[in-house]
Amino acid sequence: VRIHRVRSCSSIRVIKSKYVCVFDKSALKFSHQQRLFRTSAVSCGQIVQFKLSDIGEGITEVTVKEWYIKEGDSVSQFDSICEVQSDKASVTITSRYDGVIRKLHYSIDDIAFVGKPLVDIEIDASKGVASEEDVVETPPMSHEEHTHQEIKGHKTLATPAVRRLAMENNIKLSEVVGTGKDNRILKEDILNYLAKQTGAILPPSPKAEIVPPLPKSETVPAAPKDKARKIPVPASRPIVFSGKDKTEPVTGFQKAMVKTMSAALKIPHFGYCDEIDLTQLVQLREELKPLAEIRGVKLSFMPFFMKAASLGLLQYPILNASLDENCQNVTYKASHNIGVAMDTEQGLIVPNVKNVQVCSVFDIAAELNRLQSLGSAGQLGTSDLTGGTFTLSNIGTIGGTYAKPVILPPEVAIGALGKIQV
Repeated sequence: VRIHRVRSCSSIRVIKSKYVCVFDKSALKFSHQQRLFRTSAVSCGQIVQFKLSDIGEGITEVTVKEWYIKEGDSVSQFDSICEVQSDKASVTITSRYDGVIRKLHYSIDDIAFVGKPLVDIEIDASKGVASEEDVVETPPMSHEEHTHQEIKGHKTLATPAVRRLAMENNIKLSEVVGTGKDNRILKEDILNYLAKQTGAILPPSPKAEIVPPLPKSETVPAAPKDKARKIPVPASRPIVFSGKDKTEPVTGFQKAMVKTMSAALKIPHFGYCDEIDLTQLVQLREELKPLAEIRGVKLSFMPFFMKAASLGLLQYPILNASLDENCQNVTYKASHNIGVAMDTEQGLIVPNVKNVQVCSVFDIAAELNRLQSLGSAGQLGTSDLTGGTFTLSNIGTIGGTYAKPVILPPEVAIGALGKIQV
């Protein structure tokens, strides 16, 4: 009955003064518990569902690659909440509200849909900044839960490949010390962490048990040569393979690559191959490399090929054009936005260098360096991956001589480069 009266009474002081003379020391303990109960019973803020907004390019679903917050963290407007990856680019989602994170609706590598709730955020009800359709009803949190969730997490920087390696080995990125730029976690950091935990890194490959040969004994007589040879009996045990098939969904850049390649099969292709003497180009690059190093640029052969392609497109503008889906109209592109096919850990991506027709070889090299760095880290933006008008694919790094590339719609031509060899 007394607990019931504590809940229903509006004045805490009246209850204290009424029961102190009756309970003596126990009343003091009861009043302390009463204060805790009153603290947890204070009306919480308004719970709003922060929905994943439309990020353009007709994208309806994305993959959650990393959370920068966890339940119980306090966030402000424009704070980074998570990083998502679509079939076109990686995007960082920021908060629209000031408040406390109460629920994460997705885990790492889950598929999030545009227009669906991403996180639940508790905001100050007096501010009234949330729309009514985003407000949800949630039970009040206890005092113990509130104090337990006040620890704020820290943002971990790592590429999707490193995150996948950590996930496969059940490693929390927050426990790994990054040695890269801005404390970015590298693949070597994950391997070193594994080495410290297990003592060694052993690949999960099946191996036959090796049985050492028997020591030679002088007392055993040698077999006569005239007798037929005996079939040797294998000393090792038969190999037992216990691996299992694993099925993974095709997401992100891989999904976009499959979609693009399938659409490219509808285009009638014509291939032409030739060999070109690049002796003078090799000499020119060696002469320009010191100048490029002064500018802080790594000069490869690719900028020369891109500039040469742009000069060719000036003479044959039909190759720098696009065709509509119904094959009714041809659009001649004014800018030479030349794409470069890159094989990354996330799959095949084709970023492009804008306006090559007005860029020098050094300008193209600097932009290529930037795109390659972002591509390796999986941080290419939508602007880097869209708007291409012509594409070059380089297989020289793997040593091929000829290649038959696939046209990237809606472009009408693509070039392929093999290995430079004597």
